[in-house]
Amino acid sequence: MAKKKLVVLTGAGISAESGLKTFRDSDGLWEGYDIHEVATPRAWKKNPQLVLDFYNMRRQDVAKAQPNAAHKALADLEKEFDVHIITQNIDDLHERAGSTKVLHLHGEIFKMRSEQNEELVYEIKGDINLGNLAEDKAQLRPHIVWFEEPVPMIEKAAYIAAEADIFVVVGTSLVVYPAAGLVHYVAPFVPKFIIDKNIPETGYLQNLTVIEKPATEGVKDLLQMLEKME
Repeated sequence: MAKKKLVVLTGAGISAESGLKTFRDSDGLWEGYDIHEVATPRAWKKNPQLVLDFYNMRRQDVAKAQPNAAHKALADLEKEFDVHIITQNIDDLHERAGSTKVLHLHGEIFKMRSEQNEELVYEIKGDINLGNLAEDKAQLRPHIVWFEEPVPMIEKAAYIAAEADIFVVVGTSLVVYPAAGLVHYVAPFVPKFIIDKNIPETGYLQNLTVIEKPATEGVKDLLQMLEKME
């Protein structure tokens, strides 16, 4: 018998427990930076060095961080379910925890690309510096979807969400679009679970179970509920 398709949308809340700071926790500041100064195309044009410095630091932070119990539990669910992770996070903690189907909506911190050609993408573990060029001789930039940029993977994510037998949201405020809109692609009859310390407005959703806890605790509760559904 085919495994049920379990689709999980994750946000900053799941990585926060691994020590990675989020801008939404601090009034639009991210590690003391105004996001508009480091995470928009305009910021890149205005001060590329500042943007590179910011993401070089983020890369170091992610390299030091470790997957937490929530990441590991979602990876373990692959034994019972066909698990697809759609993440708004740029870290690789889902992959390091063992998840095999991870779609990054907002890019990946350990990748860089040509500022001219989105198809020229490369792995990066160290720093990106001004003067580092892609094959097309354009400056390399973080492979991150910045604010005000289109989200190329959203259509694929919507297709995955529409096929869900069970849909779970972990650690996201459901206010950053287009990611927040993915829940609307899930069929009304499909069981839905939301795990977050601060549950967003969800009155419009049918078949919803709310778990108002941090990711690590909430995912533990989720596992018990999924067992009962078997």
